[in-house]
Amino acid sequence: MSRLGVLVSGNGSNLQALIDACASGRIKGSVAVVISNRADAYALERASKAGIATQVLSHKAYPSREAFDAAIVEVLRRERVEWVLFAGFMRLVTPVLLDAFPDRVLNIHPSLLPAFPGVDAGRQAFEYGVKQTGCTVHLVTHEMDTGPIIAQTAVAVREDDSLDALMQRIHAAEHQTYVAVAAALCEGRIELDHSFTRARVRVRVRES
Repeated sequence: MSRLGVLVSGNGSNLQALIDACASGRIKGSVAVVISNRADAYALERASKAGIATQVLSHKAYPSREAFDAAIVEVLRRERVEWVLFAGFMRLVTPVLLDAFPDRVLNIHPSLLPAFPGVDAGRQAFEYGVKQTGCTVHLVTHEMDTGPIIAQTAVAVREDDSLDALMQRIHAAEHQTYVAVAAALCEGRIELDHSFTRARVRVRVRES
């Protein structure tokens, strides 16, 4: 069973979806540790309730991004983590973390990348007036929200939508998509093609 390390900064609803899927057996793996850069992140309480080890590492306590990432890597290695999943982790990371887990760091983003990268992606899409948005699971690379795409789920924007209503549907899509990807990676169904020229790698997910 694969051991997952989840990095968080806030509420942790995607973390909860992963925890529940591991408990039910849909994901053939376990969340080994949850790391947050914020001590007040509700995600930590979610992890504690599930009996999962937690660690708070404030980025403010380190002299550089590299030093902060080195501390994260130390915890992940101590917990024998195989895959690193960002679930609302609001920090840019450096090669210190990415090189420690090459092609094994994933993120979930609330838009259909490459559209609307960065923060408040749902609001960006809503205010732009798109008819369709969604969520993307991608490999994390050195540049924000540009890594090879693993999976996407589209969410229609309704004529009478509010931002809150749209975000609720995006979050629901995120939970389903991230769980499906985590299940695939734990079963060895994610294939990386390093000969692909448009990006560092091409990703294919085999059906179960």
